[in-house]
Amino acid sequence: MLREFKEFAMRGNVVDLAIGVIIGAAFGKIVTSLVNDVLMPPIGLLLGNVDFSNLFLNLKGSYETVDAATTAGAPIVKYGLFINTVIDFVIVAFVIFLVVKGINRLKKKQEAAPPPGPSTQEKLLMEIRDALRAQR
Repeated sequence: MLREFKEFAMRGNVVDLAIGVIIGAAFGKIVTSLVNDVLMPPIGLLLGNVDFSNLFLNLKGSYETVDAATTAGAPIVKYGLFINTVIDFVIVAFVIFLVVKGINRLKKKQEAAPPPGPSTQEKLLMEIRDALRAQR
């Protein structure tokens, strides 16, 4: 059973999947940082000095910041963080779209390539076949 598990775990597809998940997690962190630290501050500045990470809706009580409401245990809706997450998702989805589009383009080029001609063995067999037909 251990040997079978080792064979399963070392298959190319499983290893490729594991590498993809690790790279995807790292890429997700990079995109999150890009959204939170690079894109949202200028967008917030253009919209009147808005800090998206501090946009929330009080459901009970009155609090100035998300941290104050969270510390007090108040029920709040953090729609600013949701906006950040949606932008994060859109960027990741767009990058995945570009990668899939590139892969599909490569596949089409491979499919469009003409099939290789007959091998030397096949040519020889065709000559033998033709010679036998001519003798009949």
